[in-house]
Amino acid sequence: MRMYLRWAERNGFKAEIIDLQYGEEAGIKSATITISGPYAYGYLRSEVGVHRLVRISPFDANKRRHTSFTAILVYPEIEDDIDIEIKEEDLRIDTFRASGAGGQHVNKTSSAVRITHIPTGIVVSCQNERSQHKNKAMAMKILKARLYDLKMREQEEKMENIIGDKKEIAWGSQIRSYVLHPYRLIKDHRTGMETGNVDAFLDGEIDDFIYAYLRKTLQSPVNADRK
Repeated sequence: MRMYLRWAERNGFKAEIIDLQYGEEAGIKSATITISGPYAYGYLRSEVGVHRLVRISPFDANKRRHTSFTAILVYPEIEDDIDIEIKEEDLRIDTFRASGAGGQHVNKTSSAVRITHIPTGIVVSCQNERSQHKNKAMAMKILKARLYDLKMREQEEKMENIIGDKKEIAWGSQIRSYVLHPYRLIKDHRTGMETGNVDAFLDGEIDDFIYAYLRKTLQSPVNADRK
C-alpha cells in the first residue's frame, strides 16, 4: 500500500484511502484506495494480479524467512453518465463501527457501510467518512465500478474466445516477485524486467516496470488488431 501511495505522490496524483482493514495480529488485511489523475487507470491496470514477497518477517521473533502474497485489483472510476443498473432488491446494506488502530481513533457510531450485491456476490465497504450517508455513497460508487469492470471482463472473454486467444489471465497468477532475503531482487514475470534497487522500488519508483508492461501489451497481436 505504501508503495502505491508513494508512486501516486511522485507522479502528482491524488490518493485517498477509502477503506482499511487491519490484520487480526499485525499488518493490514485489505485496503481500498482511490487514485485520481491523468491516465491513472491506464497506468495502474498493469499492476493487476498476485504479488509475491519474500522477506525476514518483522513479526517473527525467530527472524525466519516468510513468503506473503498480495492480490491487487484495479477498477476505473465510473462516471454518472454510464448506465450500470443496480436494483435495490439486489443489495444488502450493513452498517458497522469503523475500525482503527485503537484508542481515540475508534469510531463510536456505526458510520461504516458494507454493501453486498447479491446476484454477483461482490462486497464493498467504506469507512473513511464520518457520515454514514457519505460512506454509503462512496461504497455505491465503488460497487458501480466493480460491476462495470465485471461486464467488461465478460466482454473481453467473449472476444478472446472468438479470436482464439489462449493467454493466461493475470488474476490468480504470480506476476511479480519481491525478494528481500537471502538476496535482494524484484522481478516482473510477465516482461522479465528486474531490478536490485529494492528500496527505491518499494518507495514508489515503479514507472519503468509499468511502461515495460504497457509496451508489451500494446505490441500483442490482440491489441494490434483492436487499434
